[in-house]
Amino acid sequence: MTDPKSYVIENARLVLPDRVVEEGWLAVDDGRIAEIGEGKAPERGMDLAGDHLIPGLVELHTDHLESHFSPRPHVRWHALASVMAYDAQIAAAGITTVFDSLRAGSDIDIKSIGADLQTLADAVDQARRTGHLRADHRTHIRCEIATPDVIEHLETLMARHPVHLMSLMDHTPGQRQFRDLETWRRFYIRRKDVSEAHVDQLVGQRLELHALYAKENRAKLIEIAERAGAVLASHDDATAEHAAEAAREGVAVAEFPTTVEAAEALHDAGIVVMMGGPNIVRGGSHSGNVAAEELARAGLLDILSSDYVPASLLMSAFELPRRAANIDLATAIRAVTRAPAEATGLHDRGALEPGKRADLVRVHLVETTPIVRQVWREGTRVS
Repeated sequence: MTDPKSYVIENARLVLPDRVVEEGWLAVDDGRIAEIGEGKAPERGMDLAGDHLIPGLVELHTDHLESHFSPRPHVRWHALASVMAYDAQIAAAGITTVFDSLRAGSDIDIKSIGADLQTLADAVDQARRTGHLRADHRTHIRCEIATPDVIEHLETLMARHPVHLMSLMDHTPGQRQFRDLETWRRFYIRRKDVSEAHVDQLVGQRLELHALYAKENRAKLIEIAERAGAVLASHDDATAEHAAEAAREGVAVAEFPTTVEAAEALHDAGIVVMMGGPNIVRGGSHSGNVAAEELARAGLLDILSSDYVPASLLMSAFELPRRAANIDLATAIRAVTRAPAEATGLHDRGALEPGKRADLVRVHLVETTPIVRQVWREGTRVS
């Protein structure tokens, strides 16, 4: 029987930060990686039969908790049950550290989940305190700046819960992701099946909210993030001006820049660029923005996020070397492990190195598709 505190994993294809060891072994002691070696292990251990062993994935932006809590418009599921189902799916996807992305700020056209922010944060905290979480959960607040209640939502939450990452979003028609107003109109009509007249009215309301709240809220949110010590992220940067603004504001992570121009300017400013795993797996952006693989080939992609499909994080990492000849598997795995960990100050994880947390994932390939077979967090099997 395997000792949960001290054991050896052998006959594994180890994905190290700079290379892949075709046959290697790894020893775990008290939740940490104790030793790594090439060839035969010094003692018998858990035989991985040649499967890959990679660090546990680190996920910075997933909307998936909200979809468990609100599976249909106007429907709210049991909060703790939603958290447990979400956590199980996250762990089964090989993710051992997850920043739960929760939205602050209400939409005007639908009942927003923003008002449920506190309910979800309380449920995650309850699951953590009672020892029921498989992954290490941290908090990412997605702040919609052009809303009247984003500051109220955030301050209410922060009175009871820590916030580790804050992103500044602006989904106003004509801004950033939807710079082209007609693109936004087509996107909205396709999703909501509403009339042209309804969309015209909504555009007017949203532009009015942007004029009233966006600038002032953005400045307040940056002050709050600084006081809280939260890592700051920009969202959907589209121009060099957006990148310059992010640099002035102390942004560390740029989520989903929409153009090569913006990604280049962000990189030049020392801001790491994160793109969606689904963008890699699908071969492009669902909203017509820059393809993640184009940024990868240009050396402008640092981090991948699962965004709205947890399994896409591992799939995109194994797919990336086939899409970009300048990226090998070790580099691709860094984009879902070490790079997001370091960008958020988590230097104790994200690599197969002695002394790091034993957050580990066994991956079996079915042709080119990676299948998660076992997951350990701090040396303990969680999936």
